[in-house]
Amino acid sequence: MDAGILVMDKPEGFTSFDVVAKLRGILHIKKIGHTGTLDPLATGVLVVCVGRATKLVSKLTAEEKVYEAGILFGEKRDTGDITGKITATSEEPITEEQFKAVFPGFTGDIKQIPPMYSAKKVNGKKLYEYAREGIEIEREPEDIHIYSLELLDFSYPHASIRVHCSKGTYIRTLIEDLAEAAGTFATMESLRRTKNGDFSIDEAVTFEELEAADDPWTLVKPVEV
Repeated sequence: MDAGILVMDKPEGFTSFDVVAKLRGILHIKKIGHTGTLDPLATGVLVVCVGRATKLVSKLTAEEKVYEAGILFGEKRDTGDITGKITATSEEPITEEQFKAVFPGFTGDIKQIPPMYSAKKVNGKKLYEYAREGIEIEREPEDIHIYSLELLDFSYPHASIRVHCSKGTYIRTLIEDLAEAAGTFATMESLRRTKNGDFSIDEAVTFEELEAADDPWTLVKPVEV
């Protein structure tokens, strides 16, 4: 096989690049590319193109995504998630009804300012590199689309949501913006991507499954390129 797709269930603590690097060792092939960065905190679907299938990376990166995210209310962090430093707090609780009431304003076509702690490049340098140097860069709002926004659970100060969105959506930022609209602060506690285009978490494989297989290539889906 010289062209295939592997749907990985990315473990927490790995960058997307870490996944690619480990797969090169398991599959013994250098030509591998992923189709959408997931932060180390995040888990779930990471579609990986192997061999000549790397030609499909741009197309698959542009696909819609579905995420399930955990929320912690009452604090804002510099990274937008639980790994960062607290920059603001609020002790005023909100109700489930107050939170759900702001959802309609964040569905459909909306604009979102990319977070400083992101891999987006400005002047050839990633935003998180500026952030680590203590430099704040002015960012232009970008057009994204939220197809659906669903509250899965609410037990203040915790909640969880499911988001079906376009490429380029930052769930951390969406959570901060939702909380601000509801009159409080919030940060992302967890993130799991459950779908990338037609690829679902149900078909994803783990590193443990790959390493246990007699031939890990049997878990790679052949594709025509």
